[in-house]
Amino acid sequence: MKKNKRITAFFKSLKFRLMALILVITFLPAFVLYEGVLYSYVRRAVSIRESEVLSQAKIVANQVSTSKYMTDTDQSTETIQTQISMLTTIYDGRVMIVNNACRIIYDTYNMDLHHTIISEEVIRSLNGQTITNYDSENHYIELTIPIIAPDDKTETIRGVLVVSVSTDNITLNAIYLRRVATIIFLFAFFATLFFAILMILYLMRPIRRVSDDIALIHAGYGSDQLEVNDYTETIEICENFNNMLAQMKVMDQSRQEFVSNVSHELKTPMTSIKVLADSINSMPDAPKEMYQEFMGDITNEIERETKIINDLLSLVKMDKSAADLNITTVNMNELLEQILTRLQPIADKQQVELVLESFRPITAEIDEVKLTLAITNLVENAIKYNRNDGTGYVHVSINADYQYFYLKVEDNGIGIPEESLDHIYERFYRVDKSHSREIGGTGLGLAITRSSILMHRGAIKVYSALGEGTTFDVRIPLSYIA
Repeated sequence: MKKNKRITAFFKSLKFRLMALILVITFLPAFVLYEGVLYSYVRRAVSIRESEVLSQAKIVANQVSTSKYMTDTDQSTETIQTQISMLTTIYDGRVMIVNNACRIIYDTYNMDLHHTIISEEVIRSLNGQTITNYDSENHYIELTIPIIAPDDKTETIRGVLVVSVSTDNITLNAIYLRRVATIIFLFAFFATLFFAILMILYLMRPIRRVSDDIALIHAGYGSDQLEVNDYTETIEICENFNNMLAQMKVMDQSRQEFVSNVSHELKTPMTSIKVLADSINSMPDAPKEMYQEFMGDITNEIERETKIINDLLSLVKMDKSAADLNITTVNMNELLEQILTRLQPIADKQQVELVLESFRPITAEIDEVKLTLAITNLVENAIKYNRNDGTGYVHVSINADYQYFYLKVEDNGIGIPEESLDHIYERFYRVDKSHSREIGGTGLGLAITRSSILMHRGAIKVYSALGEGTTFDVRIPLSYIA
């Protein structure tokens, strides 16, 4: 099983594919050239043989036409016999002379003498055409040449000279050349394969180093940076890996801080409850008023613990994918009125003026529960972190264009220091920790708010000056973009 996996892995590897690519690029053109040269050699040799035989055959045809051979073969001259004999000997061929009645009057092999021959080539030659035909399967060339009467202005065809010559020697030469070429081809193939393997192993060394260094980093050994600068590609891989590693370290550090903060935030109320409970237990004769005071403090700590847990659960839900959104069409003007109505008692208690301004009727596709939580956090923070001398205000306004609706929450409260603006969306981050504990903040509200807005494909910006107030600008699409 492991062997099969190794074989499969090898065939899927970059080394094998590069090797195959080199071989294909090298030997596909070589193979085409190899076949093309052999084919060209055969065609060229056959063409030369045809020209030579045709030249000799025309000489014989002319000599036959000027003699009385066509009418009286017994009076054939010695010259014609010599020419025919030389032609058949040199080219390993057969010569037949056919008269204009399609009867064979001469046959080198004496096989078809005085027989009638009717073929397309002979008929065409009796009409004055010289025909050349090469039979590649049987390895011979056949020529039919018309025998024309001399000094005849009408060019009377007296007969046909049929010549067949063997091309076996050409075929044998082609076979020999193919064998030699095959040996050279195979030698070149294995030599190229050997050097291709060496070259690929050399070129793949930086990739292997990248893989080995990543494995070492994963195992906790070696440096924390990947540096293989042999190729532009390895430099880019190292840069991207180092960036990813840095992000993972930040995420890991953030996770550790988050776990530490959760542990601290959950532990603090429990510690206070334990201290209060121990105090009550150590004073069995304490007055009723003290018991009531301690029990009230315990209740407050339990409520604080509950709020932290609820905010954590809300944040976990926000971290899920946007597929969990329950999108419905909501009247934003009515939703804001409901939110501010619920928060009005808190504003009255803090002596903060709460104002809503709607510029036009607005309907949007949103998850009402999640976005209500986000808006509530923004407005509630604006109320709680405000002045309590009767001069504070929170101004909430909503407007829209053809694509987005815009929500603005503006207050004239204590403001946020400039150095804290980049951190306010971090979990458990507090600008003023002492003031946050006094008003019961958990440090999760703005993290929940930002997550909800991003899930709606929206954006949030903050502008603030210490001691002057804070403004949150929110932009969310009117139609939800999946």
